[in-house]
Amino acid sequence: MSDTDALRAWLILLRTPGLGLAMLRERLAADRDIVAVLAHLRGSPTRLGEAASAWLRRPDEARLAEDLAWLDAPGHRLLCCTDADFPSLLEHIPQPPAALFVEGDAALLLHPQVAIVGARGATPGGLAHARRFATALAQAGFVITSGMADGVDGAAHAAALAAGASTIAVIGTGPDLVYPRKHQALAQAVGSRGALVSEFPPGTAPRADHFPRRNRLIAGLSLGTLVIEAGLKSGSLITARLAGEQGREVFALPGSVHNPLARGCHRLIREGVRLVEEPAELIEVLAPAARALGVELATRLAESPAAASATSPADPEHQRLRQALGHDPATLDELATRTGLPLAALSSTLLMLELDGQVESLPGNRYQCVS
Repeated sequence: MSDTDALRAWLILLRTPGLGLAMLRERLAADRDIVAVLAHLRGSPTRLGEAASAWLRRPDEARLAEDLAWLDAPGHRLLCCTDADFPSLLEHIPQPPAALFVEGDAALLLHPQVAIVGARGATPGGLAHARRFATALAQAGFVITSGMADGVDGAAHAAALAAGASTIAVIGTGPDLVYPRKHQALAQAVGSRGALVSEFPPGTAPRADHFPRRNRLIAGLSLGTLVIEAGLKSGSLITARLAGEQGREVFALPGSVHNPLARGCHRLIREGVRLVEEPAELIEVLAPAARALGVELATRLAESPAAASATSPADPEHQRLRQALGHDPATLDELATRTGLPLAALSSTLLMLELDGQVESLPGNRYQCVS
């Protein structure tokens, strides 16, 4: 089986109408070979609807060609749940995704993330809070994750980039579309300096039911979710609820009793969500989880033949990385060239060293040893 055969099988299955995540995951649990999964489902038409069976018998070759063309572009990837560097946090959420279309640095999905969400029509004060929290959290080493919507989402992404850090945008369209359209420049910046992530194949237009699905991924990728300004019917409350159901930390910023966009946050606080006023409060709560995530990722990658590299800070690979860092800052690509380590393992190793206080991250995705 070639890589092309496997990729084609993934694309066919991801586009199969009516094939739910549960069924696909069930088959993957039984057989990790995606080509074998495709063959099995083609041979089990009674379990599928007429539309699914018809598609599996004769998929739209033009559509598949467009998908493959998108994936051929530099920096584009289909990150599958069978890959060693698939985010472990997503494996434990209800209805975990089978695969993600990623533009940018897929290794960022392994890093500790904080979701910042809020009102599309945020007030100037709300936007200022989004920028303040995003900047401080990014400088503390967290990746800022949001949904690239107007308002709080866009302000958080932009602030992280302005701080020289990376950010992840989980979108509710295909990876080749930008919604809202006013965020074309922001999407380009996120894709080149962070990562754009979508569960939907290229060409998928925005639909109302896509955004709750997107929200579960924002919550699922993040160690904690911060809500800044949300009305009582805000989609941000869906993200907060999903984060709570997934066992993640949820934080809410209080506001004026005269601001209708503060009512959603006040409801969350009344329901037991953590009230926060300063970024340091989030950092204190989430630091242990971030450290534990680094250890888990290093262990998982060490056990994987496809990405065996990072284990404990005393291992030769860690020493090799520290030597490769030298005395001057270096980018992730430079370190990959110097060490020969896979990007996913390299990111995990850097994370562990950073949490251990041996390495610090600098603006521009650069790293430096702490003297």
